Amino acid sequence: MALLLLVLLGAAAIQGGYAGPHALRYFFTAVSEPGSGVSPFSIVGYVDDQLFMDYNSERRSAEPRAEWMARREGPQYWQRETQIAQGEQATFRVDLNTLRGRYNQSGGVRTLQLMYGCDVQADGSKRGFYQYGYDGGDYISFDKNTKTWTAVAKGAQISKEKLDANRAGNEQAKDYLERECIEWLEKYLEYGKETLQRRERPTALVSDKPSASGLTTLSCHVHGFYPRDVAVVWLKNGEPRQQETIQGGVVPSGDGTYQIRATIEIDPNSKDEYTCCVEHTSLTEDLRVPWAPKSNVMLIVGVVIGVLVLVTAIAGAIFFLRKKKDGYKAAAAHEGSASSGSNNGSDTCVKA
Repeated sequence: MALLLLVLLGAAAIQGGYAGPHALRYFFTAVSEPGSGVSPFSIVGYVDDQLFMDYNSERRSAEPRAEWMARREGPQYWQRETQIAQGEQATFRVDLNTLRGRYNQSGGVRTLQLMYGCDVQADGSKRGFYQYGYDGGDYISFDKNTKTWTAVAKGAQISKEKLDANRAGNEQAKDYLERECIEWLEKYLEYGKETLQRRERPTALVSDKPSASGLTTLSCHVHGFYPRDVAVVWLKNGEPRQQETIQGGVVPSGDGTYQIRATIEIDPNSKDEYTCCVEHTSLTEDLRVPWAPKSNVMLIVGVVIGVLVLVTAIAGAIFFLRKKKDGYKAAAAHEGSASSGSNNGSDTCVKA
């Protein structure tokens, strides 16, 4: 567990009419020797990928970070959250010093972190967890099924024994994860339903390029989708090739949506059909974009260009013939006017 935990937001679907996936996460971080821009202690809260609250030891107050949160919760809520955060700040300071002493660490930057939260899967199954990390590694975690703690890091056994001795505290932790946390998640989803429950359909763009090994790399760039959970796989003759598909991470597009790239290497002389297949909650059916070899693409482009040239030539001929016909009529009228010596022609003929 490191500061990168901030981006490890789980996926879930919520019951009660909220189409998933959704998740509620809190991240606590205590630093022994904070540097520029880093607080000794901080808390951030996320619903899905949206930061909705934060607290730091310099400001010493919990504040909303999402418009929908500021609109729906008043001073009493934030006062209560501030009191809780200040209490956690004091606890984390003591715990961090305890761990430094346990590991004989008199100097250097040390971090103690906690990540906890809950989510609900599309099938209704729930997940909740407490995970502590120390100096960027897993330290100890809570098993809500057994209501006991699991020591992960060397030296965490002492912490496990102390935590397991507090049976009432473990019962409370289990109840929070399975009931209260889910209730708050549902409430926050209702608060921010305009953004948290919106659906943006993905767009997929397929391309190819030769690789150094002599193979061809097919690339499927999927972008413009929300929420962030998406499944992308290459199909070979209609069959998924999951083991051969290499996916990058889902990253923000900068406009509130997400993007991902999936590649596969193929024999450039292969006659097999390859298709990029995308699954997303915004789609009623899979989005499938086939790859066409360059030879086929050039053939299609050539045919299209040929048709366009033919149509243009025919249109030009018709236009020329019409202009030529109109020109003969104008000349005859001009000659007739001249022979009679009268000025019965139009202004155009006069100006001519």
